[in-house]
Amino acid sequence: MRKLVVLISLFFIEKTAFPQTQPSKNRFVLVVHGGAGTILRSEMSSEKEKAYTESLEEALEKGAAILQKGGSALDAVEACVRILEDNPLFNAGKGAVFTNAGKNELDASIMEGKTLAAGAVAGVKTIKNPVSAARAVMEKSPHVMLTGDGAEQFAREQGLEIVDPSYFYTEDRWKSLQNAIREDSINKLKIDSGKKNHGFGEYQYTPSGVFGKYGTVGAVALDTYGNLAAATSTGGMTNKKFGRVGDSPIIGAGTYANNKTVAISGTGWGEYFIRLVMAKTISDMMEFGKMKLNAAADEMIMKRLPALGGDGGIIAVDKDGNIAMPFCTEGMYRGYVKDSEKPVVKIYK
Repeated sequence: MRKLVVLISLFFIEKTAFPQTQPSKNRFVLVVHGGAGTILRSEMSSEKEKAYTESLEEALEKGAAILQKGGSALDAVEACVRILEDNPLFNAGKGAVFTNAGKNELDASIMEGKTLAAGAVAGVKTIKNPVSAARAVMEKSPHVMLTGDGAEQFAREQGLEIVDPSYFYTEDRWKSLQNAIREDSINKLKIDSGKKNHGFGEYQYTPSGVFGKYGTVGAVALDTYGNLAAATSTGGMTNKKFGRVGDSPIIGAGTYANNKTVAISGTGWGEYFIRLVMAKTISDMMEFGKMKLNAAADEMIMKRLPALGGDGGIIAVDKDGNIAMPFCTEGMYRGYVKDSEKPVVKIYK
């Protein structure tokens, strides 16, 4: 009898000390985006539309393969974003846009919902995959964000792939910079009594011009363990000046994940996402305001963001596997996959 009691006691001690590590029967969900902005069907060739669609599908398939094997949401979102960073179609990594000085400055962030751990890099010029640098900051440093030369030194020490800045050069992005510089007198106008101050001091920037095309990439996921994660990466805004940093590397603005609520990655006019603390606000609406994901996301993206003067969109998946992909621009490259279902990719409204 004593042996039986001991065996039963050991069983319960083992279950408590070593919790179950096998994935649950929950469905996994993965959502990606390749940026929001002035994306019109009338200006898109069938070849280019196919290229974007196949690229998003490739990212979804990469992440889904990880989740199907019981991999983590964190691994899945990093893998998805790396695929998009390596694709010159998107404004992140290889396809990053140019600053006014003719440089490529990249930002990225990542966050896991289980522990609220997060990492980010900003203003880096030689890290091939900034999202992996962001993860290294999260897991191998006591910090959340590193910037510029310091972030690059840290990435080298962690053994991440470092490239010459020329790696990020693409002819299309270079031409876009030249066009933006020529149009600068149109897109940067002194405010007069008839102009609205969008919060940029002496000057007004118009979304229809230099700042009207966003190409941030991102991914959010719910894995079979019920854990959420989010990641975002960007090359910023064409013709940006003065070391400008947008919302993508800002935890709570462009990226957020909390197992209690939701995982979010944003794309759009970063200054407004920062001012609205976009991603965290949606999470708080859900946690403290008891709002459903779609209601909270629509309130922020479809109402508060344009009311302030900004635009853009988000992708999100909540703790129950519900997804939202609202945007207040002409289009947003986006897609999702659930379990073994076929990926769904969309571009226009």
